[in-house]
Amino acid sequence: MKRRLPSLNALRAFEAAARLGRMTAAADELSVTPGAISRQVRQLESTLGLQLFEGSKNKPSLTSHGRALLPSLSAAFDQMESALRAVTEDARGTLDVFCLGSFSMRWLIPRLYHFNELHPDIDVRLSTTNQQALPPGDRYDVIIDVEASTAAAPALELFPESLGPVLAPALAATLTLHGPADLAGAPLLRTKTRRNAWAMWCQSVGVVPLAASGPEFEHYFFSLEAALGGLGVCVAPWHLVADDVLGGRLIAPFGFQQSGYRYVARGRPRHQHAESFCQWLVQQAEQAPLPLVCSLTGR
Repeated sequence: MKRRLPSLNALRAFEAAARLGRMTAAADELSVTPGAISRQVRQLESTLGLQLFEGSKNKPSLTSHGRALLPSLSAAFDQMESALRAVTEDARGTLDVFCLGSFSMRWLIPRLYHFNELHPDIDVRLSTTNQQALPPGDRYDVIIDVEASTAAAPALELFPESLGPVLAPALAATLTLHGPADLAGAPLLRTKTRRNAWAMWCQSVGVVPLAASGPEFEHYFFSLEAALGGLGVCVAPWHLVADDVLGGRLIAPFGFQQSGYRYVARGRPRHQHAESFCQWLVQQAEQAPLPLVCSLTGR
C-alpha cells in the first residue's frame, strides 16, 4: 500500500523546531536558513490542514496538534537513526559498549584482549559512567548494567554481585579481626558512588552498621587503590577484587556475601557484533572464579 506522508524535509524541520523550541536552533541543526525552516513548517501545516505553531515568530509555541505530533515524530526519527547506525556500524565492524567505569577498568578491560583475539575485525569502543545506574538509550550496541536481583528477567545475566571487606596484608597484620564487629576499630574507606555498601554488607552478616571512619573517594577504582596502599578497609564487589585477593595483594578476612544486585548485559537486537560480544561476556562470567565464602558470626 502506498504511504501517504508529507515531505520528509518538512517533517524534519517541524520536529527540530518543536524539539529545540526555536526556528534558528532548528536551522543550525539542519544546516539551513531560519527562513527555510519556516517555509517547511508552513508547507507541513498546509498539507495537514492544521496549525502546529502559534505565537510570535521569535517565540513560537506548539499548538495542541503540534504537541500531539512531536513525541511520535521524534521517536520515528530516532528509530530511523538507530536503524541506519546499526547497519553502517555493523558493516564497519565497530561496537559501542557502555558500562560502569570501575567495572570497565577492573573487569572488562583486562579481558578484552581475548575478545580481540577471537574477533580481530571488531573495534570495541568503550564508554563509561561513574553513576550507579546507566542511562537508558539506544545509542549503544551493548550496555552492561547493575540492577536489583528482584527486577524483571534481564536479557543476559552475567553474575550476582557479592560484597566483602578487603585490606592490604600489611594493614591486616596490625589489626585483630576475629569477627565482622572488629572492623569498628579500623579505618573504613568509603565510595561516593556506593555510599550504602558498608550498610548493605553489615546487614548481610548481621552486625550493627559500622561508622565509616576513613576517607571517602569519588569512585571505586580510587577506593581500591587506597586499600591496596594500606590506607584502610574497603568493602567491595568480588568481581572487582578477585584477581587481587587470589594474588595475595588484598586479604578478604570474612569472605563475600551476595548484595541483592546482579550484573546484566543488553545487546542491540539483531546486531551481529553485539550478539557475539554478549555471548563472549557470558563465557567470561562463567569462567570467572567464584566468590570466597566464610562462615560469619557478628559480635
